[in-house]
Amino acid sequence: MHNEIDQPAIRSVAVLDHPKIARTGEVADDIQAALQHWGVAVYRASTWDTPAVQAVAAEAALLVVLGGDGSTLRAARVAAPHGALVVSVNMGRLGFLSEMRPDTWREALPRIVRGDYWVEARMMLTARVSRNGQAGEPETLDPRDALNDIVISRGTLARMVRIRAHVDGGLLTTYACDGLIVATATGSTAYALAAGGPILPPQLRNIVLVPIAPHLSLDRAVVLSQGSLVEMVVRTDHQAILTADGQSEMVLNDGDTVTVRASEHLARFARVQPPAYFYRTLMSRLKQEPCE
Repeated sequence: MHNEIDQPAIRSVAVLDHPKIARTGEVADDIQAALQHWGVAVYRASTWDTPAVQAVAAEAALLVVLGGDGSTLRAARVAAPHGALVVSVNMGRLGFLSEMRPDTWREALPRIVRGDYWVEARMMLTARVSRNGQAGEPETLDPRDALNDIVISRGTLARMVRIRAHVDGGLLTTYACDGLIVATATGSTAYALAAGGPILPPQLRNIVLVPIAPHLSLDRAVVLSQGSLVEMVVRTDHQAILTADGQSEMVLNDGDTVTVRASEHLARFARVQPPAYFYRTLMSRLKQEPCE
């Protein structure tokens, strides 16, 4: 996946604040005033108000997100079908996806507005669930899109689920585990990393399978080829759950089949830092200094 360069100037921006972080409203006001001073059309919405974000994403060339990585994930999923760019001001804890901080946006944002930026395109996932309906005919439930990961996990009871995983039509293995993470390169630094998965640079289009607390089954992460199709059949005598980016939840029944593949949409981030920012950010978040 190639990053895009030589970008046009930005003429319309949506500023998204976080309803539960009071300070984001103050910073959003300052950003709005600056953008208007620069002659940019400005829209406002709350990141958690999905219909409002959908409306502004259809109009704005750039979404400026104030909050943490969760807010950025929400905005990126909505922006992707519209081709809108996303840039975030980190006001959360980690900020893996963030480009700016409250004390640096005045330097970075003017560069983006005048076209001095590059576009980092990241693969997303789409998950579809099929199950047998009351008449015995299979039905497909509403799809779920994710930038980080699709996770199948046990429900409220502390009992394992069995997940029969196929890759490109061939059986890989049957997991007996608390859950299975299907992650993008972006998600490799999120839940998948906590579960022992590898770290992938964000431009890769590979899918990573990482089991959660596997018991007497495959306990290693598996990195799949680009374009792979993953089919997972859920076997449980209670209940399982599918989540997308840890935010969208769906209850799964015994026998449900979850199909995950690369989405037709890409999340597109406006960047002013050099491409090596990823490794510097990673080491910073891991609280380690790079070796000389």
